[in-house]
Amino acid sequence: MARLAAAFGSSHSPALNSPAADMPGHARRDEQYQKHLDRDGRQVSFEQLLKAAPSSISREITPEKIQTRIAACERHIERLARSIAEAKLDALVIVGDDQKEQYFEDNLPAFLVYCGKTIVNGVQDLPAGAPEYWKRARSQYFEPDAPREYPVAAGLGVHLIENLLDQGFDIAYGESLPRPRGEGHAFGFVHRRLLAGQVVPVVPVVVNTYYPPNQPRPARCYRLGQALRASIESFPGNQRVGILASGGLSHFTVDEALDRQVLQACRDADGAALAGIPVNKLNSGSSEIRNWIVTAGAAEKLQTAWQEYEPLYRTPAGTGCGMAFACWK
Repeated sequence: MARLAAAFGSSHSPALNSPAADMPGHARRDEQYQKHLDRDGRQVSFEQLLKAAPSSISREITPEKIQTRIAACERHIERLARSIAEAKLDALVIVGDDQKEQYFEDNLPAFLVYCGKTIVNGVQDLPAGAPEYWKRARSQYFEPDAPREYPVAAGLGVHLIENLLDQGFDIAYGESLPRPRGEGHAFGFVHRRLLAGQVVPVVPVVVNTYYPPNQPRPARCYRLGQALRASIESFPGNQRVGILASGGLSHFTVDEALDRQVLQACRDADGAALAGIPVNKLNSGSSEIRNWIVTAGAAEKLQTAWQEYEPLYRTPAGTGCGMAFACWK
């Protein structure tokens, strides 16, 4: 039978493709946005976040500190790409979210497994007049010149759905993308930044982390991960399969305490801690922590090989992204 050989986690923030000189553009975007969420999930303005933020954040947003953290993130991405290559995988299950790139309110599945023979990644198509820093930041998700088809481990995907049904999960199924844009940022990041140069068939697992009312609860996400592992390990053959969480951790208000809690629970295979994260803390960008919870459930019998964490702040209000990278073996 196949076996789950390794697991991985990676942030995929646009800031990961931004030099330090572009960070003021991201900061201005935060300053102009007026529907932020605080660390407890309450809607607040940027000014309210700024008023409540500790003065110590000023030390985190100096040009030198930002440059140091960006350079560290780049090293962590390179390390993660090497770890994936060294795992010599036959297939990679990617757990990611869709932010109205393919799925909208007309049909918004809580969980979906994509089983087409291939999946396409498109080219960037931003509105005319989009800032240059934003074009650079988002280019990491897209093909540079023309759309590209990537291989999908379709047989494994269908097997996962059938076995998940037997384990009490009613999983949505898709074998084509409903819109021409392409696979979406959570999956494009993996192809462009983490699998660059590698041809590894993938199985995209789409989790509705972002949008009420059917965001899966943390306990359900962890159980899905456990069920994915069991399904992988009942797949005929001797394939080496990996699973990867794409996204997170906390953003756009950085919550270091939450991020460190999540990473510690992943290290300890503490399903109860992950399942017990209050849902009010898992909204906006922080909702992508659900992808890590799914992956941690799958990886609970593996050992953490390494983790890295960089709280990349960009404003004195404490906005930014908790960047995390991890490998289980």
